[in-house]
Amino acid sequence: MTMVLLFALFFQTGLFSIGGGLATLPFLYQMADHYEWLNHEMVADILAVAQSSPGAIGVNMAAYAGYHCAGIPGAFVAALGLISPSIIIIIIIARMLKTFRENTTVVAVFSGLRPAAAGLLAAAGFGALKLSLYNSGASVWYELLRWRECLLFVVLFLLIYHFKKHPIIYIAAAGVIGIVLGL
Repeated sequence: MTMVLLFALFFQTGLFSIGGGLATLPFLYQMADHYEWLNHEMVADILAVAQSSPGAIGVNMAAYAGYHCAGIPGAFVAALGLISPSIIIIIIIARMLKTFRENTTVVAVFSGLRPAAAGLLAAAGFGALKLSLYNSGASVWYELLRWRECLLFVVLFLLIYHFKKHPIIYIAAAGVIGIVLGL
Protein backbone atom coordinates (compact mmCIF):
# COMPACT_ATOMS: atom_id res chain seq x y z
CA MET A 1 0.00 0.00 0.00
CA THR A 2 2.92 2.35 0.65
CA MET A 3 4.01 2.11 -3.00
CA VAL A 4 0.50 2.85 -4.27
CA LEU A 5 0.28 5.86 -1.95
CA LEU A 6 3.72 7.11 -3.04
CA PHE A 7 2.79 6.76 -6.69
CA ALA A 8 -0.54 8.51 -6.17
CA LEU A 9 0.97 11.39 -4.18
CA PHE A 10 3.70 12.03 -6.70
CA PHE A 11 1.38 11.50 -9.68
CA GLN A 12 -0.82 14.26 -8.23
CA THR A 13 2.28 16.39 -7.67
CA GLY A 14 3.44 15.84 -11.24
CA LEU A 15 -0.01 16.62 -12.57
CA PHE A 16 -0.29 19.98 -10.84
CA SER A 17 3.30 21.23 -10.43
CA ILE A 18 3.19 23.53 -13.43
CA GLY A 19 6.48 25.33 -13.96
CA GLY A 20 9.11 22.69 -13.34
CA GLY A 21 10.88 20.99 -10.48
CA LEU A 22 10.80 23.77 -7.92
CA ALA A 23 7.03 23.92 -8.29
CA THR A 24 6.92 20.54 -6.51
CA LEU A 25 8.03 22.17 -3.24
CA PRO A 26 4.54 23.26 -2.09
CA PHE A 27 3.37 19.68 -2.61
CA LEU A 28 6.30 18.31 -0.59
CA TYR A 29 5.45 20.73 2.23
CA GLN A 30 1.86 19.49 2.15
CA MET A 31 3.10 15.89 2.33
CA ALA A 32 5.30 16.86 5.28
CA ASP A 33 2.21 18.20 7.04
CA HIS A 34 0.26 14.96 6.53
CA TYR A 35 2.75 12.07 6.65
CA GLU A 36 5.21 11.11 9.36
CA TRP A 37 7.90 9.96 6.92
CA LEU A 38 8.53 13.56 5.84
CA ASN A 39 8.94 16.88 7.68
CA HIS A 40 9.77 20.47 6.73
CA GLU A 41 13.45 20.14 7.66
CA MET A 42 13.73 17.07 5.43
CA VAL A 43 12.17 19.06 2.59
CA ALA A 44 14.97 21.63 2.98
CA ASP A 45 17.54 18.81 2.87
CA ILE A 46 15.80 17.27 -0.14
CA LEU A 47 15.94 20.61 -1.95
CA ALA A 48 19.64 21.06 -1.19
CA VAL A 49 20.54 17.56 -2.37
CA ALA A 50 18.28 17.77 -5.44
CA GLN A 51 19.76 21.08 -6.54
CA SER A 52 23.30 19.80 -6.02
CA SER A 53 22.68 16.57 -7.92
CA PRO A 54 22.66 16.14 -11.68
CA GLY A 55 19.27 15.74 -13.27
CA ALA A 56 15.86 17.29 -12.99
CA ILE A 57 15.24 18.88 -9.59
CA GLY A 58 11.66 17.64 -9.30
CA VAL A 59 12.58 14.06 -10.14
CA ASN A 60 15.54 14.20 -7.75
CA MET A 61 13.29 15.48 -4.95
CA ALA A 62 10.68 12.79 -5.64
CA ALA A 63 13.32 10.05 -5.67
CA TYR A 64 14.89 11.32 -2.44
CA ALA A 65 11.52 11.51 -0.66
CA GLY A 66 10.50 8.11 -2.00
CA TYR A 67 13.80 6.61 -0.90
CA HIS A 68 13.36 8.03 2.58
CA CYS A 69 9.88 6.52 2.76
CA ALA A 70 10.45 3.09 1.20
CA GLY A 71 14.05 2.64 0.08
CA ILE A 72 15.11 2.09 -3.54
CA PRO A 73 11.69 0.83 -4.69
CA GLY A 74 10.11 3.92 -3.12
CA ALA A 75 12.55 6.19 -4.97
CA PHE A 76 11.68 4.53 -8.27
CA VAL A 77 7.92 4.61 -7.67
CA ALA A 78 7.91 8.26 -6.52
CA ALA A 79 9.99 9.38 -9.53
CA LEU A 80 7.79 7.37 -11.89
CA GLY A 81 4.68 8.87 -10.32
CA LEU A 82 6.06 12.38 -10.77
CA ILE A 83 6.99 12.02 -14.45
CA SER A 84 3.98 9.96 -15.59
CA PRO A 85 1.54 12.89 -15.91
CA SER A 86 4.07 14.87 -17.96
CA ILE A 87 4.61 11.99 -20.35
CA ILE A 88 0.87 11.47 -20.77
CA ILE A 89 0.13 15.17 -21.20
CA ILE A 90 3.01 15.73 -23.66
CA ILE A 91 1.84 12.85 -25.83
CA ILE A 92 -1.73 14.17 -25.86
CA ILE A 93 -0.69 17.79 -26.48
CA ALA A 94 1.76 16.86 -29.24
CA ARG A 95 -1.00 15.05 -31.09
CA MET A 96 -3.55 17.79 -30.62
CA LEU A 97 -1.43 20.95 -30.81
CA LYS A 98 -1.16 20.93 -34.58
CA THR A 99 -4.94 20.89 -34.81
CA PHE A 100 -5.67 23.46 -32.09
CA ARG A 101 -2.71 25.82 -32.45
CA GLU A 102 -4.92 28.73 -33.50
CA ASN A 103 -7.79 27.91 -31.11
CA THR A 104 -8.48 30.88 -28.80
CA THR A 105 -9.33 28.60 -25.87
CA VAL A 106 -6.00 26.78 -26.14
CA VAL A 107 -4.16 30.10 -26.37
CA ALA A 108 -6.09 31.37 -23.32
CA VAL A 109 -5.29 28.22 -21.31
CA PHE A 110 -1.56 28.59 -22.00
CA SER A 111 -1.77 32.30 -21.16
CA GLY A 112 -3.33 31.37 -17.81
CA LEU A 113 -0.77 28.68 -17.08
CA ARG A 114 2.20 31.06 -17.34
CA PRO A 115 1.23 33.18 -14.30
CA ALA A 116 0.28 30.01 -12.40
CA ALA A 117 3.75 28.62 -13.07
CA ALA A 118 5.34 31.91 -11.99
CA GLY A 119 3.29 31.89 -8.78
CA LEU A 120 4.27 28.31 -7.93
CA LEU A 121 7.93 29.09 -8.57
CA ALA A 122 7.77 32.28 -6.50
CA ALA A 123 6.15 30.37 -3.62
CA ALA A 124 8.83 27.69 -3.87
CA GLY A 125 11.56 30.34 -3.93
CA PHE A 126 10.11 32.09 -0.90
CA GLY A 127 9.89 28.75 0.94
CA ALA A 128 13.53 27.99 0.12
CA LEU A 129 14.59 31.46 1.31
CA LYS A 130 12.66 31.03 4.54
CA LEU A 131 14.19 27.61 5.21
CA SER A 132 17.69 28.86 4.40
CA LEU A 133 17.74 32.27 6.03
CA TYR A 134 15.15 32.25 8.84
CA ASN A 135 16.00 30.80 12.25
CA SER A 136 12.70 29.60 13.73
CA GLY A 137 14.41 28.51 16.96
CA ALA A 138 15.76 31.96 17.76
CA SER A 139 15.53 33.03 21.38
CA VAL A 140 15.99 36.75 20.70
CA TRP A 141 14.82 38.95 17.81
CA TYR A 142 18.26 39.61 16.31
CA GLU A 143 18.83 35.88 15.85
CA LEU A 144 15.71 35.49 13.66
CA LEU A 145 17.89 35.74 10.56
CA ARG A 146 20.84 33.51 9.90
CA TRP A 147 23.20 36.40 9.16
CA ARG A 148 26.08 34.43 7.64
CA GLU A 149 23.69 32.60 5.34
CA CYS A 150 22.03 35.93 4.42
CA LEU A 151 25.41 37.41 3.54
CA LEU A 152 26.30 34.34 1.46
CA PHE A 153 22.92 34.58 -0.30
CA VAL A 154 23.40 38.26 -1.18
CA VAL A 155 26.99 37.77 -2.38
CA LEU A 156 26.10 34.74 -4.51
CA PHE A 157 23.00 36.47 -5.89
CA LEU A 158 25.06 39.50 -6.97
CA LEU A 159 27.82 37.34 -8.44
CA ILE A 160 25.34 35.23 -10.39
CA TYR A 161 23.44 38.28 -11.57
CA HIS A 162 26.51 40.20 -12.74
CA PHE A 163 28.90 37.51 -13.98
CA LYS A 164 26.59 34.70 -15.16
CA LYS A 165 29.19 31.95 -14.84
CA HIS A 166 28.31 28.27 -14.82
CA PRO A 167 26.10 27.27 -11.84
CA ILE A 168 28.58 24.59 -10.77
CA ILE A 169 31.07 27.32 -9.88
CA TYR A 170 28.59 28.93 -7.49
CA ILE A 171 27.44 25.61 -6.01
CA ALA A 172 31.04 24.53 -5.36
CA ALA A 173 31.93 27.94 -3.91
CA ALA A 174 28.87 27.86 -1.62
CA GLY A 175 29.81 24.36 -0.43
CA VAL A 176 33.37 25.39 0.35
CA ILE A 177 32.20 28.56 2.11
CA GLY A 178 29.67 26.50 4.09
CA ILE A 179 32.47 24.21 5.26
CA VAL A 180 34.83 27.08 6.08
CA LEU A 181 32.19 29.07 7.98
CA GLY A 182 30.71 25.96 9.61
CA LEU A 183 27.20 26.67 8.29
